[in-house]
Amino acid sequence: MLLNFIASKVSKDLAIDLGTANTLVYSRGRGIVLNEPSVVAIRKKDRRRSEIWIGEEAKKMIGRVPGSIEVFRPLREGVIANFEMASL
Repeated sequence: MLLNFIASKVSKDLAIDLGTANTLVYSRGRGIVLNEPSVVAIRKKDRRRSEIWIGEEAKKMIGRVPGSIEVFRPLREGVIANFEMASL
């Protein structure tokens, strides 16, 4: 989802760095076009995801949200710890 959006907005020559702290997207000729925290927040409703926040918006929610919203850091110590959340 997010990668499709990024690819549609930038050139075909992309490099993606899924870091524990931040996710970076580099575009040849343009430099870094995305630098966001590697954080995902989800509000679940009736066993379905109804809202998803990614990056800075999700990071701002850490420790400040009701139980209906879960905040994840999908990468830990340089490896993917939560594949479902990392794929968002």
